Amino acid sequence: MADDPTTTHDLADRAALRTVYRDPHPAIANKEKPVIDEGSAAFIACSPFLVLATTSDAGTDASPRGGPPGFVTVLDPTHLAFGDLAGNNRLDSYTNIVDHGEVGLLFLVPGRGETLRVNGRASVTTDPAVLDRTLLDGVRPKVAVVVEVTECYIHCAKAFRRSALWDPESWLPEGAVPTAGEVIVKAWDLDVAPELIDADLEQGYEATLWVEGGGGD
Repeated sequence: MADDPTTTHDLADRAALRTVYRDPHPAIANKEKPVIDEGSAAFIACSPFLVLATTSDAGTDASPRGGPPGFVTVLDPTHLAFGDLAGNNRLDSYTNIVDHGEVGLLFLVPGRGETLRVNGRASVTTDPAVLDRTLLDGVRPKVAVVVEVTECYIHCAKAFRRSALWDPESWLPEGAVPTAGEVIVKAWDLDVAPELIDADLEQGYEATLWVEGGGGD
């Protein structure tokens, strides 16, 4: 019987990995800093979108977060915060933070290939002083996520250049990508037209995009 191809060639530890890859340059290996410096703070202030990674007993979860540039506030050189935005009330990320705390954030700026990575330990707070600093268009969030930064560093543009993510000429034409409704119908084997689900989603976006207390997912 043939060996399982998914496990036969697994690299099981760091030493095994280094048989395939050379050591990084010292400047790269030590690029992370335990503070948000002036340049990193300026990058965060320009970012309208981040990916929030959290952990649970079941594994790892990554969730998008977005708002106008500056929706994430740098409280001081070792802390940042962002307020609750309308969501689906599953509270996956918040539950993971309450249970485990460790988070990773990836900040994106449209048109820029470099990203900013922040790792640290998070908490969910109702501290009035923090909520006052995370207002969005005058709306005070119910809660805010505060991250105590342990690592902060810029990430190179290679992934974005390879993917041509910001180049409209690389984008697939309308209809080439399944809609959310089509994905949902196939995933759950639903007897409903995908267009109805897409229309319902769009109606929900328009009605609740900025509604207070939506509860992040």
